[in-house]
Amino acid sequence: MYPTIYDAVKDLFGISIPFLKLLQSFGFFVAISFLISAWVFAKELARKEKLGLLKATIRKVTTGIAATSSEIASQILFGFLIGWKFISIPFLSTVFNEDPRAYMLSFEGNIYIGIAAGCAFGFWKWKSTQKNKLAESKEIEETVGAAEHIGNMTMIAALFGFLGAKIFHMLENFSDFLEAPGEMFLSFSGLTMYGGLILGGIAVLVYAKKQGFNIFHVMDACAPGLFLAYGIGRLGCQISGDGDWGIVNLAPKPGWLNFLPDWIWAYDYPNNVNQTCNPYTNPNSIEYIQAQLMCDPENIRLAAPVFPTPLYESFVNIIFFFILWSQRKKFSSPGALFCVYLIFNGLERFLVELIRVNTTLFKIGMYHVTQAEIIALCLMTLGGLGLVWTKKRAIKIL
Repeated sequence: MYPTIYDAVKDLFGISIPFLKLLQSFGFFVAISFLISAWVFAKELARKEKLGLLKATIRKVTTGIAATSSEIASQILFGFLIGWKFISIPFLSTVFNEDPRAYMLSFEGNIYIGIAAGCAFGFWKWKSTQKNKLAESKEIEETVGAAEHIGNMTMIAALFGFLGAKIFHMLENFSDFLEAPGEMFLSFSGLTMYGGLILGGIAVLVYAKKQGFNIFHVMDACAPGLFLAYGIGRLGCQISGDGDWGIVNLAPKPGWLNFLPDWIWAYDYPNNVNQTCNPYTNPNSIEYIQAQLMCDPENIRLAAPVFPTPLYESFVNIIFFFILWSQRKKFSSPGALFCVYLIFNGLERFLVELIRVNTTLFKIGMYHVTQAEIIALCLMTLGGLGLVWTKKRAIKIL
């Protein structure tokens, strides 16, 4: 496993670049997933605008004015942080190379370089607006195409998606949250996908509604990209070995899968980012191993192989992306494509939960019910009802 991009580059190419220790593999793939899915989303928004289903918006812009004090101050602050933490790295290479992440979260840095960089950024902001300054400012109107909103939508999705993922994770592990609320909230680990999907999705739709867009067309436009984003993000889970794996799998690989490598059936995640040998690290999981397993620091791997469920989810979601992308033009009723997304998403997640390491919310008899299973069932139900509703109000648009 490659917890950071540094580990991957060093293992694959034999090159040691300490700065890459800052790039967590999971976070790197999440960032890539946002960028690629945003590109797909933008293409669909542009296509729907061309068909007349979405309309460009008009915004008023004031030109010919100098930078305000707050704008200059924000640039000074930004420049100071860049200089203090990043430009100072070559002068503090020993401290940085020891533990890059600890350096970034510490008060280490060259304050003089920070001040110089801050002044340079502030001056650049002031100078760049002075040359465009007019004797009298004027207000102009700009046409903004639907696809040009993708930057704002992506930032909103990222911000509220992260917040939603944290909130749902804290609710799922509420006892742990009560013990250390601040630590759990500020940690970049512990994210629940459905929380990000729900809160991030709602935030984007609120933005789209304020821009005057038909939210059903926006939902349809983003549906294929959501599958692609999740599929790429799950590759980050697999490559880093972040603990989001399946239950222990000691069964022999079926003969009909002999054409595949053994690690696709059962894998022990060597050098996983959690540095654990215990497949069940969460005390709230169904199959938690009570015994404290001793890990060999030179050969950290799970004590027993597990189903590599992130790999399964990645494969299935990317396949779903291609299905929706190839069939998207055949859906004539606004919202229908997104309903299909909900059904596929819920079905995939419900099935994979059967072999995933789970946190139990409650039990029905001998069956352990998880948060993801409940949400997955709700999504499938909502998607099914939505298809019926969209069919009744179907309007030929393509």
